Parts: sequence; structure tokens; C-alpha cells
Amino acid sequence: MGHIQGQSRHQRTLFPEALDEGVPEEPPVRVVDAFVDSLKLESLGFSGVVSAETGRPGYHPGDLLKLYVYGYLNQVRSSRRLEREAQGHIEVLWLLNRLTPSFKPIADFRRDHGGAIVEVCRAFTRFCREQGLFAAQWVAIDGTKLQAVASRKRVMTPERIERERAKLDARITEYLKAMEAADAEESSTVSAPAAVGRALEALRARREQLQSLAEPMQAEGVNQHIEGEADARLMRTAQGHRVAYNAQIAVDARHKLIAYAEVTNEGNDHRRSQPMAVATKAQLQAEHLSVVADTGYANGEQGSPCEQAGITAIVPRPQEVNPKGDYFTRSQFDYHPETDTYRCPAGQALSCGRTSQTLKNKQYWSKACGGCALKGQCTASAHRVIVRSFFEADMEAMHQRAVSDPQWMRQRRCLAEHPFGTMKWMMGVPRFLLRGLQKVRGEFALSVLTYNLKRVINILGVRRLLERLRARSAACPSPA
Repeated sequence: MGHIQGQSRHQRTLFPEALDEGVPEEPPVRVVDAFVDSLKLESLGFSGVVSAETGRPGYHPGDLLKLYVYGYLNQVRSSRRLEREAQGHIEVLWLLNRLTPSFKPIADFRRDHGGAIVEVCRAFTRFCREQGLFAAQWVAIDGTKLQAVASRKRVMTPERIERERAKLDARITEYLKAMEAADAEESSTVSAPAAVGRALEALRARREQLQSLAEPMQAEGVNQHIEGEADARLMRTAQGHRVAYNAQIAVDARHKLIAYAEVTNEGNDHRRSQPMAVATKAQLQAEHLSVVADTGYANGEQGSPCEQAGITAIVPRPQEVNPKGDYFTRSQFDYHPETDTYRCPAGQALSCGRTSQTLKNKQYWSKACGGCALKGQCTASAHRVIVRSFFEADMEAMHQRAVSDPQWMRQRRCLAEHPFGTMKWMMGVPRFLLRGLQKVRGEFALSVLTYNLKRVINILGVRRLLERLRARSAACPSPA
């Protein structure tokens, strides 16, 4: 018995007269087409929506946007791979009406429209909100570090700049001596000093370049600069230190849809809870919103502004660690707000001895530490110091909300970590392809958009989603 055999590639066949007949009724590509057609691209910030009267005609931004959304939905992000898809994949041929753009206009579109692509992502979020897909009661916030284009070898710090300048100075001195020796020798050729002169010029140019990097870093008080990608930062990731960006998402509790996303170049999440919570609340148009985050977002200074904005922050504080030995933990010192003192395990009062407006904290200690019988269990220093932030009460309130019900943190893990896993899988290699914060935000917005698109297709199904998109387009027709 033989195998299943295909038809000869030379056999003449009759393809459908209409390309639409070759695409099934309910593939996601039809959703991509309907969604982009429902957008008012010019109001979102896309250029070239209205073609110029003169010059060479360009591609309509809607067609290139459809190509990118389709590509990210199917793990294809490279402009060259998208070019190949447009040349032979029947769904892409249908989507673009047989257009076959080359990789250059495809790449230029994503590079030049980062801000507009972010607005497209937010437009789909608004559509989901209009369809009642968000509960808008509580969200989980989380962040992840995604690798940038630049290599770690391109990281310049003040120390590295100084070391490299010292090496350059030494080599410049060597070349100068070589030139002096060549000039002193009557038998020297002309080419040797000329080659040395060119090398010397290159070294001096590099030294001037380093000097131009060091001066603004010193003036701005920054401790690193990435050559070739100034917006990126060296960050600690699960794979070690990498040049990366910090991607943030806020995930709604009802359907695990991403309500808001942002990309920053801050190396940690310490200052991101309030900005993310406020932006998410505005995007969802909620009167009140509860926000759950992990210990990386613990920041008492942002607790009161969140409360004033109608946001309840549920964030545990970092676990106490005492690296100097098995001593009393800070939680064993009771604070008494009426006297602004701490009471230690031995019963002694620690009063405020120093206040720092710069660090926004107070330091408490007691003079009784020297003769205390429990000093060996408390500290190896002259006295135990307790540091209290100005915003300690807000930090404690956020912490108590988190520990009062363990379900908060369990649900946070289920909500916030699942979307990142899905998006990284859809990205293939979880790293950005573009340089610069604005371009990276547009690139990440494509990942968020396609994640939400996949979720809504799973929730509503292609047919119902198409009906709602077409009804929205009919109610608010896009200009021709």
C-alpha cells in the first residue's frame, strides 16, 4: 500500500475567481481587517492617510498597520519576514488586496509611527470597554525587563570612560614618541609617519568623543550612557544584567485583558505604582479602582496620592532581612505615634535623634543600649538605629491590605504574569527590534494589542467580534 500522494505541481488547476473565497469565514485575519478599517487613522497620528497630489504614491498606513497586526498575531515581527508573507501567504494577499510591499517601507512604517501605534492599542482598549469586557473594579500591575538592541559592551559609565581615556592617553603618548623618533632618523620613510599620524588622529577623535559623553553625564548626574541607544539602561534581569527597557502592564480581573501598558527606562518598579494606577483608572473611566502589585512597587510616598485619586493600593512591603546576624527584626520594635517613639523588646524607648529632609526619613535610637542585657540579640553597634520613612503609615496601610487576605497576591500572580508569558511567546525572542523609547513603546503596543485581540477572539468568537466591529464602524464611519 502506498502513501498519500499530492497532485503534481505542474497540474493546471482552477483557483477561485475571487480571493475572498480562498479565506475561511472565521479566521482572525478578518478581525484584523475589520478592526483597522474601523479606525480613524489620521486622528490617531498616522501620516500619509491622505495621499499627496505630487510625488511618488506611497502605501496607505492602514494596509501596513494590518500587515503588522497580522504579523505580531502570528509570531512574525521582522520586516523581511513580513515581506515574504505578503508575497505568498493567501491570508496576507487577501488582507492587503494583493499588495506586496518590500521590507523597507514596512520597517519605516513601524519606526516612524510609534506614538500612533500606541494610540491604536488604546483605541482597542476603549472598544473593549464599550463592549463591557472590563470589570473596572481591580487590576493587577506588573513589570518585566525586555532586552534592548544595544549590547552590554556599549554601556559607558564614568569609571569606564576614565579607564578608556587613560588608555588612550597612554597610546597617544606612544604614538607621539614614535613620530619624534621617526623625525629624528634620516633614513625613515614618508609612509611610516603618515600612518602613525592617521592612527593618532583616530585616537584623539575617540578621546574627544569620550569627553563629549562624560561632560553631560556629570552635569545631569547620571551614572551610565548606552552608546547607540541613549534611552536604554543597564538593568538586572533574570538572565543577569542586560541593556533593557522596563515594560509595565495593568491587567483587569474579569477577562485578563490588559487595560493599560507603558514602557519606561527606570531600572525598578519603585516609582511606577501611582502613574500606572492613575493612567489605568482614566483608561477604564472607573470611579474607584483597587490596584494590586508586588513588593517592587512598595512606595509609601505614592500611597496618599493614590487615595486622593480614588485608588486603593494593595502592595506588601519587602520582607525584612538582617544580613548582620540573628538580631531582633524591625517589626519587633513597636511604634507609638502619640509620643513619636519606638519601644524595643527590652522595653526601652527609642526617640527621634535625626531627621533627614533629603532622604525623607527619621532615625530613632536610645542611650540605654550600652547597658542593655539584650544588646547581643539586637546589634553589634554602639546602639540600634530604627529608620522610619515620612510615609511609613501609608506603606503600612498598603501592606495590611495585602496580608489581610492571601487571595490578593495569589490572584495577582495569575493575572499579571500570564499576559507577559503569552506576549513573550508571541514575540518569539523576547527582545525589542527598534532603538529609542518612543519606538520601543510602539513596538510593545503591537504586542499588547495582539494579546488583547487574541483574548477577545477567545471570549467572543470571531463571528460576534466581527459583528460588533462592523456595527461600530457603521455608527462612526471613517473618512475616506
